[in-house]
Amino acid sequence: MSLQAITSTLRSRRFWIWQLLGATIYALPVVIRLVTGNVVLPILGLLETPWVDHYIPGNLIEKILVNAFFPGGAGAVAGEIFFGNFNSGRPVNRRLKYGWRLIGAILYTAAWSLFQFWGNMQNIWGSYGGNLFEYPMVYPLNFLLASLSIFTPTVIGYIVSKLSKAFHKPS
Repeated sequence: MSLQAITSTLRSRRFWIWQLLGATIYALPVVIRLVTGNVVLPILGLLETPWVDHYIPGNLIEKILVNAFFPGGAGAVAGEIFFGNFNSGRPVNRRLKYGWRLIGAILYTAAWSLFQFWGNMQNIWGSYGGNLFEYPMVYPLNFLLASLSIFTPTVIGYIVSKLSKAFHKPS
């Protein structure tokens, strides 16, 4: 690994925006659950799905929305920036860029799953009466969502560019 690629990644503004916003988006439902003492979120509770054994949780919509940003989306951006710096200016095609994103998303999800597994084994209970950490049977779904989250930065970039153009039209 190149130390220069790591330092360039850590100096990247885009890297830190995705890390901090992704972690914040991930933490919002956790904080809401701890404060309200209820596992069902106020708005997303209306979109609750049925559990499919222990593999697909009832908060599937929330899980898709949250995992698109963290760990998947944040990992995808980290992978793209790191490997882009490691590649040092050589031409990059879409396949390579999305491959880098996939590696980053999978690595972040693996690290986050290890943390979740450790926390689950500690059996720390929240104010709503359940374990604060995810049940291990959900981890395969997390990896599936991570593989799809490689497209989140592209979608967000498209939305931001359209909104920017809409609000900055010359008169």
